[in-house]
Amino acid sequence: MKVEHLKIGGVEIEVTFKDIKNLHLSVHPPEGKVTISSPEFYDLEKVKIYAATKLGWIKKEQLKFKNQARESERQMINQESHYLFGERYLLEVVVAKRNSISLKGKKIVLFVIDGNDKELKREVLYKFYRKALRIKLNSLLAHFADKMQLEIPEFKIRTMKTKWGSCALTNDRLWFNIELAKKPVECIEYVVVHELVHLLERHHNKRFVLLMDQYYPNWRTQKKALNELPL
Repeated sequence: MKVEHLKIGGVEIEVTFKDIKNLHLSVHPPEGKVTISSPEFYDLEKVKIYAATKLGWIKKEQLKFKNQARESERQMINQESHYLFGERYLLEVVVAKRNSISLKGKKIVLFVIDGNDKELKREVLYKFYRKALRIKLNSLLAHFADKMQLEIPEFKIRTMKTKWGSCALTNDRLWFNIELAKKPVECIEYVVVHELVHLLERHHNKRFVLLMDQYYPNWRTQKKALNELPL
């Protein structure tokens, strides 16, 4: 696999040459990174010509991300809004002998040994997010893998800048963005099905779309909803 870089009309494009049949252009959230997957038998000049014809669409998609609502940086203070699976909660910080979190009604109660340490509070919250998301993903993967007659794959959760999920085809391992813990369950379902379908079809081709339609008919609506939520 070879990676090259282009710059056209002020737009930087990462080009990856793979064992595929067609060109695939993507503009990724949150910053509008542009990637093209190209067949290995194409040369860079041919990809450049293709990209030039799509420049208007690329800039339009990048503008959408630029204008998209964004979460302000969380200050980890009392009465601040935080989200879990699409539901809004207010944060309550309590100084305690050990770090933990509990949900009380519409409050996330954050127990920490140092109420002034913002990074500690963030670390405790994200540990909670990771645990909650893992439980949710275990359930969703078991459900949809059974529908697809697949073995339940191994998965990991991490911070991802440009993707909600990914599939490592060399070992069938799935990766999920920890920020999904904040998103509605239906959006998480869409990402789960998307990555599972990659175990059946590697590329974003017509068969991939047909499989998405088969196993999650509402996927287009949830994809749109996910990409329109605050980043």
